[in-house]
Amino acid sequence: MNAAQIKELKNLLSTPQKIVIVPHRNPDGDAIGSTTALYSYLKQLDHHCTIISPNDYPDFLKWMPFTNEIMIYEKEKNEADSLIKEADFIFILDQNAFHRAGEMETILAATDTTYIMIDHHQQPDDFATYMYSDTSMSSTCEMIYHFIDKMQHTDMITADMASSMYTGIITDTGNFKYRSTTSATLRVAAQLKDKGADSEAINRNIYDVNTPSRMKLLGVALNNLQILPEFKTAYITLTQQELNDNNFKKGDTEGFVNYGLSLKGIVFALIFIENKDDGIIKISLRSKGDFDVNLLAREHFNGGGHKNAAGGRSDLDMKATEQKLISILPSYEKALSDTII
Repeated sequence: MNAAQIKELKNLLSTPQKIVIVPHRNPDGDAIGSTTALYSYLKQLDHHCTIISPNDYPDFLKWMPFTNEIMIYEKEKNEADSLIKEADFIFILDQNAFHRAGEMETILAATDTTYIMIDHHQQPDDFATYMYSDTSMSSTCEMIYHFIDKMQHTDMITADMASSMYTGIITDTGNFKYRSTTSATLRVAAQLKDKGADSEAINRNIYDVNTPSRMKLLGVALNNLQILPEFKTAYITLTQQELNDNNFKKGDTEGFVNYGLSLKGIVFALIFIENKDDGIIKISLRSKGDFDVNLLAREHFNGGGHKNAAGGRSDLDMKATEQKLISILPSYEKALSDTII
């Protein structure tokens, strides 16, 4: 988004508008953080704003500011459709293609309005009138800070907004340990702390939330861990029955895939999670170094994301999905073995 577009957008947003803000399906800390921060900013500019999430989000994010204002599309479809059809502007955050909004794809694709996309994922679709796309950014929350800065409104950042953006940054950078963390990321985080983000409280609310059932589910996941040393790969499986037996709640498996990646010598880690209702195996992929899981997910698992963190899905059953992974790994053997960690 260049200076001329920022000037144009600032002018368009200088009078009250009807605005809808949409994160991706199964929103995470970055999606919820960016949408709630932007919501508060636009409300201060006297816009009529609504956040519409495609579906619900984990309980460990529901402490965040303004989450009580989020409309869940699956629960309020008719009202949400009306708001989308009537919107003067629709912000698409932390996603770069309508299909990532799940069931909302149909209404979004059919709505003729001004779309503004703010996102850091690779290979964006060309649907937005105003596109702020930067794959070098750690998170969409970091981009929201820069967006507000470009609009010359950082003085409007409240402590609640700072908390929302800080949450998205730490969850997408693994508390600043991923390679996406740049010096600019750390400077933004420092600015947010100065604006009132309580890093200790945020970390406690995000990470100190284990329940007995989640801990038991983690035990099952680690027991299911498979290691393929010849391919520097590890993967975890969780069936629907295993989820049910351990009282699974949305968000319980967050971070499980990183246990495989933490093993010495492992470059590539995955977790396969069965979802009987949707008839799919949900897949999270993580990597170290230069091994690109975004490309692998796009080519083999109907997904995508970032170079070192991506998501996907399989329409096969669990056993067949495992076999598919094992069958494709030989074609990545050189890339995996050449990756320096």
